Amino acid sequence: MPAAAPQLPDILSPEFAADPYPAYAQMREQEPLIWHEATRSYLLSRYEDVERVFKDKQSEFTTDNYDWQLEPVHGRTILQLSGREHAVRRALVAPAFRGTDLQEKFLPVIERNSRGLVDAFRHTGSADIVSDYATRFPVNVIADMLGLDQDDHARFHGWYTTVIAFLGNLSGDPDVTAAGERTRVEFAEYMIPVIRQRREKPGDDLLSALCAAEVDGVRMSDEDIKAFCSLLLAAGGETTDKAIAGIVANLLLHPEQLAAVREDRSLIPAAFAETLRYTPPVHMIMRQSATEVEVGGGVIPAGATVTCLIGSANRDERRYRDPDRFDIFRDDLNSASAFSAAADHLAFALGRHFCVGALLAKAEVETGIGHLLDAMPDLRLADGFTPVERGVFTRGPRSLPVRFTPVAV
Repeated sequence: MPAAAPQLPDILSPEFAADPYPAYAQMREQEPLIWHEATRSYLLSRYEDVERVFKDKQSEFTTDNYDWQLEPVHGRTILQLSGREHAVRRALVAPAFRGTDLQEKFLPVIERNSRGLVDAFRHTGSADIVSDYATRFPVNVIADMLGLDQDDHARFHGWYTTVIAFLGNLSGDPDVTAAGERTRVEFAEYMIPVIRQRREKPGDDLLSALCAAEVDGVRMSDEDIKAFCSLLLAAGGETTDKAIAGIVANLLLHPEQLAAVREDRSLIPAAFAETLRYTPPVHMIMRQSATEVEVGGGVIPAGATVTCLIGSANRDERRYRDPDRFDIFRDDLNSASAFSAAADHLAFALGRHFCVGALLAKAEVETGIGHLLDAMPDLRLADGFTPVERGVFTRGPRSLPVRFTPVAV
């Protein structure tokens, strides 16, 4: 077992929460593998090590950690499956998030929801990008895709923030644990009747498609569908919400790059990819070792929890030039492959558990940032405000007040 590194800020400390990046740099340089007693896990901080865990070509790592990390709040999800069971479930859900379905069925949903939110503040001259737009947009899109009632937005948002708090409850706060477990019950009570209704009277929505989907004679049970919808709301809501806030904050802090994106909207994917690298919404993803593994200059025993520090790996100077600089024009990050399993950043993970919603997130971000720039041509931060990231497990600005000259529609 590698020795803990007491000279480094602990990942549960206020110092780390305020700014984890200097600590990440120290970890990569001094202790690329750390045993963290409080979370009973091994911390990996270098790009090559995290990439190896995610790609897992030797079947050295599993997602068995999700049995305790996800199942108490979502039920058993696709992330916990492996082998043929995982492949079949992924084949059932993946078509909705790529290709024809995404372009023809859900792009209009994305457009409609983004415009509705922007139209509510575009005439005012001020907005908070987080509370007025980013926290609402992806959840509204997912609810709309599933054919759920948008009047229940506040409930969806409450559920997913409770779930994310549960996942990030590294200190083991019992109140956070209890709230997460209550959410599983409440969400099931809400969703199971809706799922049964769609089985009887299907519509032209994602939930109906999931009810009807069949691969190799396998269909999803009510519980399977409920768990996937719960995962979709939490993962799709929290991550895209923080990504949108992060892109806007990063561009506002780099006015010349904001001007370039405003002038050439084809640069939005590059700005998204660089934001995912520079300020990823998810800073940590866990795996479990299947066997004893030599990695990061040390040995991890079989059955151990491994915490992959994405926020650190994506700033590894061994992988990226000048990694602490936000640069949408960098040539060591490929925006063309950034939303596929061939990505050269780690924000969506890699390998067989690469984020199924990556292209949906890309479509939301391209649409959303375009609409925001159209509505706010002289977008600027509110006087005296400096964006601040918050969070440890997931991280992003909690507030982003901006000013602009209203433009007539």
